[in-house]
Amino acid sequence: MPIATDKGKAPGWVEQLMSLDKAGAQAHERHARMKVPAAVLMSRGHEAFSTDLIDISATGVLLKRPQRWSGVVGQVWVLDIVFAHDLHINMEAEVARASARQIGLRYSLIPEDKQAPLWELLGGYADTLEAWHQE
Repeated sequence: MPIATDKGKAPGWVEQLMSLDKAGAQAHERHARMKVPAAVLMSRGHEAFSTDLIDISATGVLLKRPQRWSGVVGQVWVLDIVFAHDLHINMEAEVARASARQIGLRYSLIPEDKQAPLWELLGGYADTLEAWHQE
């Protein structure tokens, strides 16, 4: 199954947006975050945690930190995100930051069949930048 981040392929829209996000971070801008209610199952090996989505952008997600979650920055987790209207998006994401209340993850692998639904969900948020503030 092809994915957005296959090595050796031309960069997909996720890689292009991530490179824009990195450049924007230096200018204190990032891709706009969209607040949308969704349930998330995050799993890694034999560990699995149910949590809630705080927001989503073209390059990553912010989740409520589950109790007893002991992950660390750099770990890759499988995310199954269930939105209203029967939209279900699964992907792999790397922990970019973690606090006592939140976990920020950036996409690392998005199945090809989930790219269009993600893009449609984000709509105008996908290519909009916003001011970035350290949280």
